[in-house]
Amino acid sequence: MKAGKTSLIAGIFALGALPALAQDLAIGLKSEATSMDPQFHQLSTNIQVHKNVFETLTSQDAVQKVGPGLATEWEAVDDTTWRFKLREGVKFHDGTDFTARDVIYSFCRVPLVENSPSPFTIYTASIADMTAEDDHTLIVRTEATNPLLPAELWSISIISADTLGAEEEVVFGPQGTCEGLGDVPQSPAFNSPDVAVGTGPYKLESYTRGSELTLTRFDEHWGGTPAWERVVMRPITSDGPRVAALLAGDVDMIESPPIQDIPRLEDGGFKIVDALSNRIIYLHMRQEEGAPGIEGAGDTNPLMDARVREAISLSINREAIAERIMGGYAQPAGELLPPPMFGSSGRPVDAYDPDRAKELLTEAGYPDGFTITLGTPNDRYINDEQVAQAVAQMLARIGIQVNVDASTASQFFSRRNALEFPIYMAGWGASSGEMSSPLKSLVATFDEKTGMGPTNAGRYSNPAMDEVLLRAMSTIDDAERDSLLQEAGTMVLDDYGIIPLHYEQTVWAMKPELDYEPRVDQYTMATEVKPAG
Repeated sequence: MKAGKTSLIAGIFALGALPALAQDLAIGLKSEATSMDPQFHQLSTNIQVHKNVFETLTSQDAVQKVGPGLATEWEAVDDTTWRFKLREGVKFHDGTDFTARDVIYSFCRVPLVENSPSPFTIYTASIADMTAEDDHTLIVRTEATNPLLPAELWSISIISADTLGAEEEVVFGPQGTCEGLGDVPQSPAFNSPDVAVGTGPYKLESYTRGSELTLTRFDEHWGGTPAWERVVMRPITSDGPRVAALLAGDVDMIESPPIQDIPRLEDGGFKIVDALSNRIIYLHMRQEEGAPGIEGAGDTNPLMDARVREAISLSINREAIAERIMGGYAQPAGELLPPPMFGSSGRPVDAYDPDRAKELLTEAGYPDGFTITLGTPNDRYINDEQVAQAVAQMLARIGIQVNVDASTASQFFSRRNALEFPIYMAGWGASSGEMSSPLKSLVATFDEKTGMGPTNAGRYSNPAMDEVLLRAMSTIDDAERDSLLQEAGTMVLDDYGIIPLHYEQTVWAMKPELDYEPRVDQYTMATEVKPAG
């Protein structure tokens, strides 16, 4: 694969090479970034902030088409070797030059990040070697064929080796065996602008947890002058205050306005943009003996029985959730990625059939049901706690009594990763835009050594599916890979290893003098907010 040099124009345009405007931009965010370390937490609320400050070798547009970033072009030399030509003349915010050494350092640091709730090692584990032919030519060798490497590189932010104290020579070694890194800073250090140094169009000015994040224009950005002199991103986690801030002019744009407030905002002259996202909202179930939070099932874990998992799926009226709770801003889901995205099969949505669900519970030996705790965030996804409460009510109708344990996103993700919930509701957006993303993260057998299943807090394991997935991930031919991904996805869903609920429809509201192209990945990117007209 090769990105031609003419695609440089597209890359520059995507970053907004516009004349300088003496103007600030204020954005009200639904959730707050948990860290300014771009390699700490694979979470969209973090990523959408980091993308303004840090850049990656490749880029993705609003529909996840891969294009040039800090790499201008690339080619597959053979099945396991790639050559990347790096952009010349790029400066970090502190004035140091961007070279291949910074790329090697950045990839070396990923497995050394401590306490990551959802580590980026899933994108680095397959890399066997990285070497610099010269300052702007990088050779990457993978353990096996990886046709998705350019797409996956969009997830690894490039940080400055000089700023972070690396030695003059940085030598790549797989999974934490690099040399020349010096004293690697951990995530809290990145809350300082002196450490959070990238090559992006905006520089970090300040980060006050719970209050606001302030960015300032980087005039030396290789892509031209950013549209805004200053960007303020404020976490306003409650829906009412977020809408009120827009109505009062305290912010210029908000993400995820409450669905019931959209008519009022439109009547007030505000612009509304929306699009179907690739984010799947799903239920995951702890499929190991000794799972906590289950009562009335004897000494067994009923979630280990596929009939019980199927009963849970059949008890959920997804159409009712989409219409009544999501106000039509959701689409019921039959798989982990909306068709016709790559690797989706068009699998139909499970029918709402509570009678059959009761029969399945009886067949599994639980005619009277049982009691279980459902974990959910209450400020991360659209109407997340309301959806969880609706699921609880639906499960109660088939005899499964549910205690909903709702908490803020930061608390929820920590508890989820500590395996505290027997069943939980969460969401996943496919960073690569194809089915391998949710499969390898959510349902592949958890394995710290290979980086597979990093967000599989249900500990579902299907070795046969793993084998098909690994074949897909090492298949160059698109048609064959698409078929293998469909096969792997079908195996998981036939086993009810995970239960898809719906795909979110993402909404933004803004002042009429602004433009924003909705992104399928749901990111609110300050770099892509433009003056209208």
